[in-house]
Amino acid sequence: MSSTLAKKETVERKWYVLDAAGKPLGRTAVVAAKLLRGKHKVDFTPNVDCGDYVIIINTDKAVLTGRKSEQKLYRRVSGWIGGMKETKARIMMETRSDHAMELAVKGMLPKNTLGRGCLTRLHLYKGGEHPHAAQKPEAWTLD
Repeated sequence: MSSTLAKKETVERKWYVLDAAGKPLGRTAVVAAKLLRGKHKVDFTPNVDCGDYVIIINTDKAVLTGRKSEQKLYRRVSGWIGGMKETKARIMMETRSDHAMELAVKGMLPKNTLGRGCLTRLHLYKGGEHPHAAQKPEAWTLD
């Protein structure tokens, strides 16, 4: 039995648009990570970056289910003693919803050069407009 493996030079990349309005943040991030990694393709190869470009619009209208808006914390550390900062998910979604979506997608990608390459093809926008109309992106429905 033979398998067809994708080569880096033969990968054809498409553009997809995901609308996060009214959808859970994590569910949108799962679909975006799958598209960025290329797992939806027939010729998916684990060691080749064969994913597509993903545009996520309306990140400010994504929802958090349950009590995540009050209980979930985003932490960052400056490196100094006592330099840990915490932000509640509710405040993060009000002020920097695109960053919250980026952190969710980044956590679902591999922690190596393949994952970092996939993250460069992710484009996030708070509103419903995006400047990538020339690439003719296709709408991807969240299942």
